[in-house]
Amino acid sequence: MARIVNDVDISVDSSQELHLQKHIDYIANHGKDQNDFEYCMTEFLRMSGIYWGVTSLDLMDKVNLLNKAEIIDFIKKCQCPVTGGISPCVGHDPHILYTLSAIQILCTYDSLDEIDIEAVARYVTSLQQSDGSFFGDKWGEVDTRFSFCAVAVMTLLKKMHLINVSKAVDFVMSCCNADGGFGSKPMAESHAGLIYCCVGFLSVTHELHRLDCDKLAWWLCERQLPSGGLNGRPEKLPDVCYSWWVLASLAIMGRLHWISSEKLKNFILSCQDNETGGFSDRTGNLPDIFHTQFGLGALSLLGDHTNFKKMNPTFCMPQYILDRLEIKPQVLCL
Repeated sequence: MARIVNDVDISVDSSQELHLQKHIDYIANHGKDQNDFEYCMTEFLRMSGIYWGVTSLDLMDKVNLLNKAEIIDFIKKCQCPVTGGISPCVGHDPHILYTLSAIQILCTYDSLDEIDIEAVARYVTSLQQSDGSFFGDKWGEVDTRFSFCAVAVMTLLKKMHLINVSKAVDFVMSCCNADGGFGSKPMAESHAGLIYCCVGFLSVTHELHRLDCDKLAWWLCERQLPSGGLNGRPEKLPDVCYSWWVLASLAIMGRLHWISSEKLKNFILSCQDNETGGFSDRTGNLPDIFHTQFGLGALSLLGDHTNFKKMNPTFCMPQYILDRLEIKPQVLCL
């Protein structure tokens, strides 16, 4: 297998195959050993880890391999009885990031009625500030990620009327930079992950007309490196997770064809672990559930609907779930 050396002068074998069954096994067995070091050290993001696993297996039509009742019971235990927010794990503080992950899982299982969604809506509403931004939790950090999480949760719950959408849009647009990209807050550096959050936010709120799509799409296309992989900002190494952040943003703006999909696919496949299954951040590294989810999701966005269900680029969920919920985020077509 080819290796990346400073992301130059490499050649990825275009004949390599997707090890689908190994990825299914990797995800289905992930976290079963609760004494595993990685499992213990990732307690602080467990809810999102479950979302990545559930979504990945659903994408491959294998979500039945997970224990639905056990997962739903875990989510119920993580809902704070005081604030209504959802924490990453029992005993942790609630946060809007893990609240979204929990709601996405429940939507996948068509089980929103298992928790107090009115309390969830009150929690998200309570986090909005006077300038339209959102705190991530009670400690007061502001980030455009949280703006996306807020409108995503409220849309999935059909509760968007409870927040000030107009001010929320104004805040996100105040984070737009001269290069067309977005940062975490006003004047912060453009970053592909945050661009996805802001483009996704504008897709959910049907405000994509506020973007300079050509300028932003060009900046995103410049993230593709000689390896075919994508980075998050200039002068950084490629990373499989940006295959999702960049591709999804381009897909929402109707400009997915602006990059070399074949080169990107080859890079993603080079990041598979051929023995254990799973995807790593870049070729030759150890796999993890985070990069596995976004590697698989990117392959779906690239058009592999033989092995994967169609992914919705805004919500990072299989499209059939959004269809069932009758939710239609805005997507542009050239």
